[in-house]
Amino acid sequence: MQELIPNRKIIHVDMDAFYASVEQMDNPSLRGKPIAVGGSENRGVVAAASYEARKFGVRSAISGVLAKKNCPELIFVKPRFDRYKEISRKIQKIFLEYTDLVEPLSLDEAYLDVTINKKGNPSASLLAQEIRQRIFNEIGLTASAGISVNKFVAKIASDYNKPNGQKTVNPDEVVSFLEKLPIRKFYGVGKVTTEKMYQLGIFSGLELKSKSLEFLEKHFGKAGSFYYNVVRGIHNSEVKSDRITKSVAAEHTFDVNLSSEIFMIEKLDVIAVALEKRLKKHHVAGKTITLKIKYSDFTQQTRSKTLPYFISDKALILEIVKELLYQERMKDSVRLLGISLSNLNTEQKKFVVVQLKFDF
Repeated sequence: MQELIPNRKIIHVDMDAFYASVEQMDNPSLRGKPIAVGGSENRGVVAAASYEARKFGVRSAISGVLAKKNCPELIFVKPRFDRYKEISRKIQKIFLEYTDLVEPLSLDEAYLDVTINKKGNPSASLLAQEIRQRIFNEIGLTASAGISVNKFVAKIASDYNKPNGQKTVNPDEVVSFLEKLPIRKFYGVGKVTTEKMYQLGIFSGLELKSKSLEFLEKHFGKAGSFYYNVVRGIHNSEVKSDRITKSVAAEHTFDVNLSSEIFMIEKLDVIAVALEKRLKKHHVAGKTITLKIKYSDFTQQTRSKTLPYFISDKALILEIVKELLYQERMKDSVRLLGISLSNLNTEQKKFVVVQLKFDF
């Protein structure tokens, strides 16, 4: 069991429907309308949806076909990642005026440790309000925030008063806040784990807290101690201004499904080139090559191989990927292929900001 450390003041800032909001900001004709960034009514996957679209059940990671079925008036917009990165950098610049302890999770969210801050303001809640107001005034977008004593609670709290709101969970409120929380709202508890907890009679934080450490470790392995601690308000993970990348990847969703390995190799060659560029940009190499395959029925498969040495060269990567491709027969036509390199040489020497990947 972890020990509780002195209270910190952590803010989790989460932009509201970031990609969709940027598109509506840049194109006034889209404002107030249901839009989806990424995908199309015929294929592809939605990366982000405006709040107007979310009312119809349109959300990230669902197919464009289903999104259009849920919302016939839905407008699909092609993503512009360079624009999103540009705005994200402006937002990060605002964060850094308050503290150097900024940990980006993606382009649209970050943790800030303001226990000691550049403004000398002891109120994290007032700082969060000021940061959100500045983002709106200087950039034109709204953000929500969660404020608490650790990253776990701050992350959950930021979702409470969305959009354009914030919630503070004070030190003496943390345990009661978590006890009342539905287990599906716990950050890090996905659908599969939620169902397993339901089967064990765990529906809320209070019921989770009633379980012993031994019980949770028996049913959830190493994650059991994590659940045991966080429900008691113990989460000692620090806000780190640099995050070590775990993998580098490149992938592509095709307009027409592929059924021939020959065509797949042609596409994988292009993907390997893109991956090599990313590896060289960050000066990293890796030992584990993974081939990602998504079939036409949306089922997914990965095939991996770990080498005794680090590689970053496109030709070597492609050689291993071909080997993985021919490892077994394809079970169906393929709509997406991806290559990732993990087990990187980044543990001691290289830090990069983690970026989200989306399938389109």
